[in-house]
Amino acid sequence: MGRLFLISLVTLGVDQFTKYLIYYVLDLEAVRRMVVIPTILNFHLAWNEGINFGLFGGGGELTRYIWIALALIIVACFYIYTFKQDKSWYLLVPIGLITGGALGNTFDRVIYGAVMDYLNVTCCGINNPYSFNVADTAIFCGLALMLLFGNKYSKSK
Repeated sequence: MGRLFLISLVTLGVDQFTKYLIYYVLDLEAVRRMVVIPTILNFHLAWNEGINFGLFGGGGELTRYIWIALALIIVACFYIYTFKQDKSWYLLVPIGLITGGALGNTFDRVIYGAVMDYLNVTCCGINNPYSFNVADTAIFCGLALMLLFGNKYSKSK
């Protein structure tokens, strides 16, 4: 359980550290948009009250508390599930990324009332209106790893 907690904690720490740099050091709130790699990567501050792409946002305080509770329940379920399994890296890394990312976004909801998104990727002249963050990336990578290596859980025993 210690390794899972460490992976979650590092993921949460990296997420919150990058958000601190973006918001307080680069002052993205004032600038709103900053080109990092022309035509590929921008920093574009967006406050997301919903889930991915702002889905189910704008519901007010009740919705915010529902998202916080749901995230904490999901994190607890992942920890309980992992506690009952073999502690394979094939299991610990994906679940650590998912839980750390979920906790990072939950922390934002508790402190700011919304999730801070700031990474904006564009390509080939297509203007992408959506932003995301390190926590979102960790959740996505964790889910991708679960799909890729899910069959290894039972084989690692």
